[in-house]
Amino acid sequence: MAWSIAQVARMSGVTSRTLRHYDEIGLLTPAWVGGNGYRHYEEDQLLRLQQILVLRELDLGLAEIKEVIDRHTDPVAALREHHRRLLRERDRLDAVARMVARTITELQENEGKSGMSKISRPENLFEGFDGARYGAEARERWPGQWERSGQQELLDTLTPQEIDRMQQEATAGMIRMAELMAAGTPANDPVVFAELDAHYRHMTRFWTPTAVEYARLGQMQADDEGFRANYERIAEGLAAYMRDAMAAYAHARLS
Repeated sequence: MAWSIAQVARMSGVTSRTLRHYDEIGLLTPAWVGGNGYRHYEEDQLLRLQQILVLRELDLGLAEIKEVIDRHTDPVAALREHHRRLLRERDRLDAVARMVARTITELQENEGKSGMSKISRPENLFEGFDGARYGAEARERWPGQWERSGQQELLDTLTPQEIDRMQQEATAGMIRMAELMAAGTPANDPVVFAELDAHYRHMTRFWTPTAVEYARLGQMQADDEGFRANYERIAEGLAAYMRDAMAAYAHARLS
């Protein structure tokens, strides 16, 4: 049995345009194409599409998805691996949900207080967030630099405890940046640059951005809803302050 591209789009929720794009990049080739140019899909293609959508839910890029799916010729083995990934993601999101609930409780209990006193344990703000996901974002935006620097190999060697410690260190740095912002320190002040020296060194464990890339990363974090929310949980306006500081630092220290 075969289904037209329109039927597959309706049943999967993936637009026909996206399905055509998947075909163009070799991610999902239809079973056959009719004389009128319409694509048709059979069961094998529907199973592959399911795998694509599962991995998209896990925030993998299309190139990585293709690599993962092509590596597994046994569909049952592939689905088992995807299932394990989903369970790990479920556990991670559970941790994020607990973190948000705890932050809500702390903010309610400390309502009316000002500044950083609202946060009793700031290192908990980012519990459950996966630092490797940020690396994936950089890998998608700057694939050549990521591959050359070997970040994935380093990520694979880190223990959960090491990742937690790095996240806590990063959070502590963001709190210090928030304190500088609250004090009215200009984004290009030497004391801010001293803080960003540590931020940049921390980042180079995974990726060594150029001046342009470091500035772009600050802009991306300020524009992206998820990244911006992380900063704003610490202090309102911190995402924009960090963006401006990273741009000034890139110009002064990395150019």
